[in-house]
Amino acid sequence: MKNIKLIEVPSEIGAGTRGASLGIDAIKIAALDFMSNFFVHFPSEKIEVENQLLFEPIQSPYAKRMQGVVTMYERVSKAVCDSIKGHFFPVVISGDHSSAGGTIAGIKMAKPKSKLGVIWIDAHADLHTPYTTPSGNMHGMPLAVSIDEDNKECKVHDLDEKTTKQWEHLKNMGKLGQKVMPEDVVFISLRDYEKEEKYLIEKHGMKVITTSEVRRTGAENVCRKVLRYLSDCTDIYVSFDVDSLDASISRGTGTPVSNGLREREVEDLISKFMQNRKICCFEITEVNPTLDKENLMAEIAFNILQRSVNVLMMN
Repeated sequence: MKNIKLIEVPSEIGAGTRGASLGIDAIKIAALDFMSNFFVHFPSEKIEVENQLLFEPIQSPYAKRMQGVVTMYERVSKAVCDSIKGHFFPVVISGDHSSAGGTIAGIKMAKPKSKLGVIWIDAHADLHTPYTTPSGNMHGMPLAVSIDEDNKECKVHDLDEKTTKQWEHLKNMGKLGQKVMPEDVVFISLRDYEKEEKYLIEKHGMKVITTSEVRRTGAENVCRKVLRYLSDCTDIYVSFDVDSLDASISRGTGTPVSNGLREREVEDLISKFMQNRKICCFEITEVNPTLDKENLMAEIAFNILQRSVNVLMMN
């Protein structure tokens, strides 16, 4: 039976739409509405955030609020590392997806010799860099950070010295350099990405499983295929962005995309993954209740979170 620890990261400085910092409280309200004691059942740690930067001028247009993101990576990576070293299974609930790079760094800091696999359940690849980004929003960059990729072959921006230095610092968080081999990343329900990200996926031969494949073959077969693909990995991190759900149900997120997964498909997928002993960390992210009606997105996120943790505790 695993000891679960909740790590709350109400940061939204990496997002382009405001409100994701409220996602954790929205999920807690959903738990109360379902009369669940989930959030008092487990030890939790709330990470201090840098959301005050939202009110300050942007320093770098190609890596917005980068200094704050660096600080968040440091805090999140330490919390995740300490949890794993303390024999806890970290369940990270975050505002925007930029902090996932800190989660990955924390896993590697705790397990520097591990071969880490990543299951990225997300409509987006999050493989942009300050050299290629169309928006400058850092929630589109955590996987590029983790695989230590600049993608200068597709460069469209020249960076100033300070941005370059901070980007290098992010990639070397924990003095570890590359945290994940690109071929050890599996995307599920990826369907909205730019040519620069497509270039990296093809360059590195990164695995992509589409929504239609999940629907056609079923969660169990997809899970088996993914775990077989990542069989060389000693540890696996699962990151679930709620925009992997179809836009018809994921209104409560900043970047909804059509042709996504259904709630039951995600529940089945993640709960199947959680049965595997190599899974070492789970993250759920990008719930934005300011864009939602009747807290629907948070309720769906809570159902998925609760079922996933219940499965974890049984294995």
